[in-house]
Amino acid sequence: MDSPDKETTLEKKLELASEAKKIPPSEQERYFLEGPRSRWEEFKFTIEVVLEFIKGFRAFHFVGPCVTVFGSARTPNQHKYYELAYDLGKRLSHIGFTVMTGGGPGIMEAANKGAKDAGGKSVGCNIELAFEQDPNPYMDKWVTFKYFFVRKTILMKYSYAFVVMPGGAGTMDELFEALTLIQTKKISDFPVVIIGREYWKNLIELLDDFVAQKTISAEDLKLFIVTDSVEEAIEHIQKNAVDKYKLVKKPYKPSKIFAENE
Repeated sequence: MDSPDKETTLEKKLELASEAKKIPPSEQERYFLEGPRSRWEEFKFTIEVVLEFIKGFRAFHFVGPCVTVFGSARTPNQHKYYELAYDLGKRLSHIGFTVMTGGGPGIMEAANKGAKDAGGKSVGCNIELAFEQDPNPYMDKWVTFKYFFVRKTILMKYSYAFVVMPGGAGTMDELFEALTLIQTKKISDFPVVIIGREYWKNLIELLDDFVAQKTISAEDLKLFIVTDSVEEAIEHIQKNAVDKYKLVKKPYKPSKIFAENE
């Protein structure tokens, strides 16, 4: 065992390495999960999270109402799902929504591009990753977040509907976050549209099995629709968001005191 004078606490190592910018954010998070840090470190972490929330609130305060489109960052621009997402972005703009995405490439880029080309508003919540996710060039406004949980809250906060295109683990996480919030009535019963019957068939079978095993109720299956049609998706959102909640974009005047911009 090393003598005490040769030991350097985990906290000190993290502090020194962070100052030298030698530990990437993902590694810092791993150290954070290994055990309690000093109260000062926890306080700094809390302030950092609060500031990220404030940054998101300031950026998107005037952009709504939004529809958030989730989907894979890996979908190439020649793919049928890219084309569907592009058409979806255009159609959402036509019925008055701002299109919000995770700000990256693939499905997210397609939806943002469709909204932009239609003359609508296009925004995104990008994420800081070890392998760099650059924001796509089709957004009027975006914010890059460090923490996934902050980003996900912002993606949910400003939306009256959620569209889930084919994607991976991150897309699944976002889908179940939306469904859980609606199921538990933490947010209103906003429409959720899952696009890609063939792609999501195993998920739908799993959800049916949940009902059979009584871990969810049959009513929970009514929280979303599954379709291959952008037109059906738009009609569902029109009926269950625009018409149901009588959505009208309200005029806002930015505050000069808070240095706000539309």
